[in-house]
Amino acid sequence: MDKFKTIALFMSTIETGSFSATAKKHATDPSTVSKAIKRLEEQLGLQLLYRSTRQLSLTSAGQKYADTVGSLYQQLESCEHELKSANNSYSGALKINLPVSYGRVYMLPMLSRFKKAYPDIELEVSFNDQYVDMISDAVDVSIRSGTLNDSRLVAQKLSPMAFVICASSDLLATRKVDISNEGLVALPWVLFRFKQTGKTMPINFSYQGCHIDIEPKKVTIVDDGETMAQMCAEGLGLSLMPHFNAKALVVAGKMKVVAILDEFPSSGVFIVYPKRKDLPRRTQVFIEFVKDYLKEIGETPSKTWLDTSINSS
Repeated sequence: MDKFKTIALFMSTIETGSFSATAKKHATDPSTVSKAIKRLEEQLGLQLLYRSTRQLSLTSAGQKYADTVGSLYQQLESCEHELKSANNSYSGALKINLPVSYGRVYMLPMLSRFKKAYPDIELEVSFNDQYVDMISDAVDVSIRSGTLNDSRLVAQKLSPMAFVICASSDLLATRKVDISNEGLVALPWVLFRFKQTGKTMPINFSYQGCHIDIEPKKVTIVDDGETMAQMCAEGLGLSLMPHFNAKALVVAGKMKVVAILDEFPSSGVFIVYPKRKDLPRRTQVFIEFVKDYLKEIGETPSKTWLDTSINSS
């Protein structure tokens, strides 16, 4: 039995005046209470209670121990109560990490709605495409794309990670887009450069079972996903991008989807949080809020807005 539990039994025994009343209060038996306090006395090398057939009373050492430990015990109980109340309330700080493009395109409108629904939850939001160690950085919730392998984290899939090739209406009006190595290499492209590595995203994918791998000759390179999509919509070239970067411009009619690439089965967009036995209520409600919001805009663990768009076209 741990020391804190033993002290709790000791303080209850003083309060109730008997082992049997203490046992009833703590859902145990009198012998367990008696043995626990006896072990405490042995550890201290002091007698804390006088025992008789009629009553229990404190020794002078027991009284001094009770005065000191009682104060600490009350503080601990008060602290535990406050922490449990905070953990079970819709309040407190919530530290969130989001990928830059996905966060801006999908999450900013949702965050505004969430804050209005839960004004007492204090949001601390960072936008970062680089790897973030959620444990060491004390991040409560993160959204990540690709594949996840950290066993310390729980990941719930929000949607597949769909990639598309897009082009502007103006480009399509003047150039034929043939999804083949020969057809694509001759066209201008707007490419995405990863800030953390300095490398551009390769034009290397599968489409309807055929493998495409090219190095375009005419390129414009940017390191921001939204800018890449906007340049594509302006007619600077084809772009390979995730579904969430394409959505707004495609829905607005400023850009068209030329091809939806073959899926990567193990990839997806995930909401991620550290493994915990008792997840704070503010974290739970945020996770459910994100999933409900994405469902409203056509995203589920099995589909993206592309599926709805294709089926309705």
